[in-house]
Parts: sequence; structure tokens; C-alpha cells
Amino acid sequence: MDTSRSDERHAMVKEQLEKRGIRDPRVLQAMRDVPRHLFVPPQFQNKAYEDGPLPIESGQTISQPYIVASMIELIEPQPAFRVLEVGVGSGYSVAVLSPLVAQVYGVERDSALLAQAETKFKEMGLANIQVKLGDGTLGWEDESPFDAILVTAGSPRVPSSLLAQLKVGGVLVIPVGKREEQNLMRVVKRSKDGYQEKTLYPVRFVPLIGKEGWPGAG
Repeated sequence: MDTSRSDERHAMVKEQLEKRGIRDPRVLQAMRDVPRHLFVPPQFQNKAYEDGPLPIESGQTISQPYIVASMIELIEPQPAFRVLEVGVGSGYSVAVLSPLVAQVYGVERDSALLAQAETKFKEMGLANIQVKLGDGTLGWEDESPFDAILVTAGSPRVPSSLLAQLKVGGVLVIPVGKREEQNLMRVVKRSKDGYQEKTLYPVRFVPLIGKEGWPGAG
């Protein structure tokens, strides 16, 4: 998968991830391997390994590398896992997940972003990714239950559809709060109707638009 700029990726992992406490060796290796610069517009590729988010098409963003690694580490990915990502966006987080789990499913509401991400997955030979266009707040019921669900947009609440699609023992990581700022939450499904929630740290994501998220466009 290496398409050059590996020195920048290694430096990113050392300075931005390891020094901030990311410990899972498989997550760290995936972050070293996946070329983040290929998931940003050409005019931002020289900034791809800097410590921050970047704008992508359709008014969306690609998350800060640390946030991507932290959210993935929080689901404690295992090789047999089936994981749903809500908000495919650039496709970068899905690509990082790909070598860590058995199957990645992604839902994206923007058709242009989804088409670009699919093209990148094919170019990189990532065969264990399945994506669709739709309302991510409703999950992907036909493919559920999932071992873990990652939501890469901020929601006013935890969507009940996503909780219902978790396996018992499964983990949901989601930003919850106001439209402009949220707190990252980790929710573990302890039983059919029982959940353990933990609020982690403040984040800023674009709004999660959909039936169980924010109304309207943007």
C-alpha cells in the first residue's frame, strides 16, 4: 500500500500518536501504512501529516490523525470484528480500519464523497470494505449486528438504531453534544437493553445529519 511519504507517516505516529498515549500496536501500524495524503484534495496534500483536521469536498473534513487513531483504539479492534462506520467522508478512517478487522461497512449521505472513497479503496486493493449511500443515523440493519460502530460526525444524542445494531458486548464510539462542539462517548452494550456510557474528551465534528441526528443539510 505504501505510496511514498512513509517518513512523514512514521513521524506523525511517533510525535502525534505515541506521545499522546495511543498504545495498540496494530492501530499504530495501520496509521503508519495508510497514505493519508491520498485522502485529501491535492492542494492540501503537503499538510496531510500535520496535527489537525483538513477540509475535503462537500464542505466536510478529514479528522485529525490523533482523533482517527484514538477512536479506532477505543473499539479495541480484533481480526474477527465486523465494524460499521457512520460517515465515510474521505474514506481515510475506513481504510485504517480495513487491515485491523474482518469486514468494514460504511454509510455515507453524500454521493460524491462516497464515489471518491470507493475509488480509493479499489485502487489500494482493500477488499473487505462494503459501503452504501444512505442515512447513517439509521445504521445498516441488514448487515447487523456489529462488533463495533464508529460515528465520525457529531450527534445531538446517541441514535437508538445504532444501539440496536450492536452485538451484546459491542462498542459504539460517537461524538455527542451541540452542533458546533461535542464530547466523545464510548458506549458498551452490556445486555439487550443495558448500556454502559463513558464521556471521554471534547471534540469538534461536522454535524451528523439524518433522521436520528441533526435535521437539514450542512
